[in-house]
Amino acid sequence: MKKLFLMLSFAGATAFAMAQTAPAAATPEQTAPDPNAPEFKWESTTIDYGTVTKSDESNSKREFKFVNTGKSPLIISSCRGSCGCTVPTCPTEPVLPGGKGSISVHYDINRVGPFTKTVTVTSNAKNPNETLKITGTVNDPDAGKTPAPTTTPTPAAVTPK
Repeated sequence: MKKLFLMLSFAGATAFAMAQTAPAAATPEQTAPDPNAPEFKWESTTIDYGTVTKSDESNSKREFKFVNTGKSPLIISSCRGSCGCTVPTCPTEPVLPGGKGSISVHYDINRVGPFTKTVTVTSNAKNPNETLKITGTVNDPDAGKTPAPTTTPTPAAVTPK
């Protein structure tokens, strides 16, 4: 009986203590959006590299162009590629309202075959996380060629004595 009473007392004290905590602060999703916040207007959120040739570095870079259509400066805090083969470069200076900017993306075109990769842009815009996509196919012009045959000398026959 003492054990039962002790357990009920402990459960009641715990419930009482938990009920005394302050309500959680409003999360950003629950607050009203800032009407003056910066905003991206992308020329396109997808870039198709098309078909490119392996190791042709002149075809490895593309740009996502945008305009800040908001009423305050747009600050991009980070740009991340979905893997190490996709390397984005974002502006380091704030983009003023009405100002234009671009995010350069370098794809490692030494990887043969079709690809679809993403770039995540984090900023102070109304939509703080934007996802951009690149697609394409890398062809290897040497893939269809058969390697030249190599001749290996045959060992001389050994005759028993």
